[in-house]
Amino acid sequence: MLTYIHIPYCDSKCHYCSFNSYVDKFDTRHDYMQALTRQLAYELERFEAKKGSIETLFIGGGTPSTVVPEAYAPIFELLTPYFAPNAEITTEANPNSASKAWLKGMHDLGVNRVSFGVQSFDAQKLRKLNRAHSPEEAIKAVNNAKAIGIEHISLDLIYNYAGDTKRLLHDDIETAFSLPIDHISAYELTIEDGTKFTATPEVRQSDDEIAFFVADTIKAHGFTHYEISNFGRYQSRHNQGYWQLEAYIGAGAGAVGFCKNERFYPHSDIHAYIDNPLHTKTEVLTPDMLRTESIFLGLRSTIGINADILTPTMYERATLLCEEGKLLRHEGRFINPDLFIADSLALYILD
Repeated sequence: MLTYIHIPYCDSKCHYCSFNSYVDKFDTRHDYMQALTRQLAYELERFEAKKGSIETLFIGGGTPSTVVPEAYAPIFELLTPYFAPNAEITTEANPNSASKAWLKGMHDLGVNRVSFGVQSFDAQKLRKLNRAHSPEEAIKAVNNAKAIGIEHISLDLIYNYAGDTKRLLHDDIETAFSLPIDHISAYELTIEDGTKFTATPEVRQSDDEIAFFVADTIKAHGFTHYEISNFGRYQSRHNQGYWQLEAYIGAGAGAVGFCKNERFYPHSDIHAYIDNPLHTKTEVLTPDMLRTESIFLGLRSTIGINADILTPTMYERATLLCEEGKLLRHEGRFINPDLFIADSLALYILD
């Protein structure tokens, strides 16, 4: 079982960000963290969690580093008995707020993996994205995490922002690999409704060659490309759990939980969530919906598709793709060797 905790606070709103986050609600943090603890206690019962059943915890946002480690202590006190041996415990962090003291406090609680929202080491690009940190702060934060003893360190990069060149992205990647990281998430800029960039869609450039360049440059450093946007010497177990439709608790305003054929949606409004963190809307997924998700997620990652879930027609189409060299067959699974065409392959199989 996986667990996700959403922290909806940010120092500033990035121009591309569509996640549920607030820059003006810091006065609610105490009540929010208490509400999280209440919901988590409730979800542990609903999911019939047992000792050792939580294999991964991911604290995301928003910006988890805007909340002091002491405020997380009751949550870790609640969850720790449920952690499996060697559980992967990740927190996201922004370089400007992830001080050495904050990182140490989170490590002391049990965090063994940090994912830094770096996006670029180019100062001008960071300003255009409305990032709150400098390249120097990003480098310092990663090195601090390593010095403290955090075992696994990841960072995010964004590409295909208008003006991105191979030179700029090469420099970003080389700087990343000069640091003690074992994972990179490289995201192509997308324009989401309701974001600052919605009014200026031209800030996104469409350049497939850049996407392949980024992937090839990262892989040349020995990282495995194990999902469209994810590369690593270490592969996130939490990510892989999502892609295999494992059960996961989703706690916090705007989070999502999943178990068997149901999704659970807590309040997305932070005040409504604080008032009633136990309220969730439930969506029931049909077998066809679950199969469709398994196909899309499986082809977007090296996990692939279990052949047993396919209808005879789908199986025939997947076999044809194998004959054309677009899929590989391995131990009862169809594996996609070119993750960038995943959606096209999925649509062909499902058509």
